[in-house]
Amino acid sequence: MQIVRWEPFRDLVTTQDRLNRLFNDTFSRVFDGEEGSSRAWAPAVDIYETDANIVLKAELPGINPNDVEVRVEDGTLYLKGQRKFEKEVKEENYHRVERSYGSFVRSFPLPNSVNADDAKAEYKDGVLALTLPKREEAKPKTIKILASKN
Repeated sequence: MQIVRWEPFRDLVTTQDRLNRLFNDTFSRVFDGEEGSSRAWAPAVDIYETDANIVLKAELPGINPNDVEVRVEDGTLYLKGQRKFEKEVKEENYHRVERSYGSFVRSFPLPNSVNADDAKAEYKDGVLALTLPKREEAKPKTIKILASKN
């Protein structure tokens, strides 16, 4: 049987994020007066940790990577950008607009173990992948046990 580390607040934070999205999406449609109006949005992200890195993946389909700004400031990662509404089709010709458009800003606190100077960003198939390496002193180390002969 595998031992799984229990983190009681992880599910709580995930549930809170989902509820916030649900309420924001629902009430912005009601108060904007139109279901397909332009409203604030934020791309979905996954953040995970490996032995050597913290990795953030953000869904940014249809966004030019040149329209995205990534910066680390005071231990916080900021992701900022904009999805522009396509003007090739006249607005009155749309039957339904469900995709969100406009500017977004997301921020994520980073642990002190991250070396932001060596961060790498890659954009592929509409997904931005940020790799933030950990400092050497923060990486797990294996200590070899020497057995003494009695």
